[in-house]
Amino acid sequence: MNIESTSRKILAFRWIIIVIVAIVTIFLGFQIGNLKINADIISSLPDDDADAVMLKDISRKFGGNNMGIIILETNDIYQKEVLESIISITDTIGTIQGINSVTSLTNIINIKRGEFGFEIGKLVDEYELPSTQEELDQLRLNVLANDMYKGSIVSEDGTSTIIIFTLDSEADVNTVANNIIDATTSLNIPENIYYIGSPMLVTYISELMKSDLVRLLPIAFLLIAIILFLSFRSVVGVVYPLLTAVLAIIWSLGIMALLGYSMSMISNNIPIILLAVGTAYTIHVLNRVNQMRISGNTNPVELALQYIMVPVILAAVTTVIGFLSFIFGAYLDMIVSFGIFTALGTFFACLFSIFLIPSLLEVFGYHKRVSKLEETHLPVSKLSSRILIPLINILFKHPVSVLMVWIVLILVSIGGILLIERSVDIQDYFKKGNPTREAERIMIEKFGGTKPVFVRFTGDMQNPDVLKTMLKTGFYMEQSPDIYNTQSVANLILQLNEAVSGEKQIPDEQDKIEQLWFLLDGNEVMQRFVSEDLAEGIIISKFKSPDNESKKEFVRYMQKFILDNSTEDCIIEITGMPFVDITMDRSLINSQFGSIIIALIFVIIFVGIVLRSFYSGLYSSIPIIASIIILFGVMGITGIPLNIATVLVASVALGIGIDYSIHIISHFNHGMRQSGDVRSAIQDAITISGKAIIINVISVSTGFLILVFSDMVPLQYFGVLIALSMVGSSLGALTLLPAILIIVNRKKRKNISI
Repeated sequence: MNIESTSRKILAFRWIIIVIVAIVTIFLGFQIGNLKINADIISSLPDDDADAVMLKDISRKFGGNNMGIIILETNDIYQKEVLESIISITDTIGTIQGINSVTSLTNIINIKRGEFGFEIGKLVDEYELPSTQEELDQLRLNVLANDMYKGSIVSEDGTSTIIIFTLDSEADVNTVANNIIDATTSLNIPENIYYIGSPMLVTYISELMKSDLVRLLPIAFLLIAIILFLSFRSVVGVVYPLLTAVLAIIWSLGIMALLGYSMSMISNNIPIILLAVGTAYTIHVLNRVNQMRISGNTNPVELALQYIMVPVILAAVTTVIGFLSFIFGAYLDMIVSFGIFTALGTFFACLFSIFLIPSLLEVFGYHKRVSKLEETHLPVSKLSSRILIPLINILFKHPVSVLMVWIVLILVSIGGILLIERSVDIQDYFKKGNPTREAERIMIEKFGGTKPVFVRFTGDMQNPDVLKTMLKTGFYMEQSPDIYNTQSVANLILQLNEAVSGEKQIPDEQDKIEQLWFLLDGNEVMQRFVSEDLAEGIIISKFKSPDNESKKEFVRYMQKFILDNSTEDCIIEITGMPFVDITMDRSLINSQFGSIIIALIFVIIFVGIVLRSFYSGLYSSIPIIASIIILFGVMGITGIPLNIATVLVASVALGIGIDYSIHIISHFNHGMRQSGDVRSAIQDAITISGKAIIINVISVSTGFLILVFSDMVPLQYFGVLIALSMVGSSLGALTLLPAILIIVNRKKRKNISI
């Protein structure tokens, strides 16, 4: 590629470039209105993972993923006033469009044997509520005597109860969930109410995502604008970098909407990232234009473009590689889409900085409008005299000492890496005191947790052997310390047979089971346990412990049982969030190291090819490798866990942070070709590119630090860690890389001693 010719052509077609960008921006801007938010992790599970596929299938057939829970907490559930509150909530939810079924203490099925036989009714007669203490105490005894309800519908201590509802498969989850919250809030129930379950979590996280974007993006925009103004002291220095970022955001989100993708709890970061990253390339362009203008060149834009085009493209491509590395090894689809569209936005930002910004500078009169950039020489000279020049002197006097300081930091950080913990638990995503986190705590302490476990049985659900195997499986599961109770159609048949015959067992004859089945047929509860064709049935349970080792132990425990008891007539399979969590936890490590290694290899090769030197690619990677090691060390030392948000940090940091090293080494190589003097080359690289790096790292870090005010804990960690990595990688580019270049090129220096 002929850089001089390309630069002239860009400026020659400036009006065409501006018009095309304007038209496409308007079109894609309208598409953003169609962008939807989907915070459902289950829908993001891959289609090539057996546990994920089965979980999706069970959720679709039995409504597991469309099940929500309302927790009602008070000092004693067994009071008439509390029962009235439960009835009010149950009846109110039942009238909301999109609700398929509602199950609560006041309408749950009750099978009992009486003086004249047995009856199937409700545990509580809503028309004749227990009112005397004797009646309320009897209700308590009835619940505690029923294993399907004790600790499942009402907590054993009698302080909490849950109302379970399922949504129609075609229902709009967010709309229904919001209607439920509005309807139950309007009842003014005196008891404490909490919401949990997939529909409520998805809706709540979606609201938090919207809130974050509405609150944080304008603040980040304003702070970056202030930093840019203080750096460039001109309107152009503020408007053009922000314009680049805004256009990159509009284009990437517009294409996301156009292709039918949804915003997730991960891609929610894209606007913040592009706001921070998108300004970087234009900052370097303006900085170089400014330097050319002050030097007295008659065509500063064209000359600046010739100098800056390759480093900007190189920096953008390496950043894109960092984001695209998420495609390899990522377990969740939402991480893959995040990588794709963040890479796309970065690519657009690069194009805008090279094509659009120079065109705007030419069209709107550089000499008239942009001459204010000359004002930047005063603050820049202070930056050089107070920071950059002293830094250069230190580097040339003590390059080995600088290198040793970095080696010590790396060794300490390696020790910290060994302390890193991993977390895939949803409760860790919310701040302490958050209602959702409180609901999670109640469910764990009083109802056996929120992580669903499903055991699927494929066979004739009316076959005695199948039902007995189902019952045996449930009993076996309950021996695990992390499984509180199990529910299945086999439990219902067992209770019904006891009420009819007095024998607490599954009948040996299928015709007897069919007779009992007839009594249950049509009851809403059956939809949760068996398929319509009676060819599949499930055991529903919940896993309590958030500990990964406990999950792995439970998986081994169940796999042995399934292997010994599964037959051709009764195929047993198990899945659930503990199984998905284990795979997700394993993928955190695999995708983390996989994406970093892939990105590093491609970056080193690409930079080496473009700069025509393998060593240039290798040297460029050293500062970012060091900063990533230090980043992981900080995570281990401070207790910041590796989760689905923080797992992105290293690759994002690599993609963004290596830009600084690329600009330094590109400038250094250019200086070496011109003068052959190491000191002169490094001094020019640090004083010119270093200025843009410092401006950029301050603006980028500020943009990411805004995430500290997010309502989601992983995003807070994400913002802090990215800001830390940017500071680390910039320091590496300005200290570690020059120190290495000085030591490696010591023979080429003129009259300089270490």
